[in-house]
Amino acid sequence: MAKITLGGNPAETSGDLPKIGSQLSNFKLVAVDLSTKTLDDFKGSNLILNIFPSVNTGVCATSVRTFNKTGASLNNTKVLCISRDLPFAQDQFCGAEGLEDVVMLSDFRNGDFGKTNGLIFTNSAFEGLLSRSIIAVNAKGEVIHTEQVSETGDEPNYEAALNAFK
Repeated sequence: MAKITLGGNPAETSGDLPKIGSQLSNFKLVAVDLSTKTLDDFKGSNLILNIFPSVNTGVCATSVRTFNKTGASLNNTKVLCISRDLPFAQDQFCGAEGLEDVVMLSDFRNGDFGKTNGLIFTNSAFEGLLSRSIIAVNAKGEVIHTEQVSETGDEPNYEAALNAFK
């Protein structure tokens, strides 16, 4: 279980991020069209998983905008933006912002993605939401970079995530 902070107050998650060199566990997440997406849907692509509590907060929205701009420049790379927001809210956000270079996915149905990857806040005001994290996965499905942002109100290290593929 990771110990992080939320607004400077102690918070914990349900586990730890996947280990570097491990295979990313398969997942079932809901796309904005309500279809189910799994890891197989992205097979052969490098992935940046931008994971956050809610697209309706400033830092989370900034991370989606930033990865929409920077992630699209990487060859054979898809940016998956994952939260427990409803797909409708994710779609509205991207539509209003004109964002087309990220894939919005929701863990709202059963939270298995968050449980499997140790991402769910187990206490604090954000209990049940996903912690701000980055998981970079190469085209073979191997985890090559992780970051669990120690203070939830801070932005992730975008450069480190992007550099994992260089």
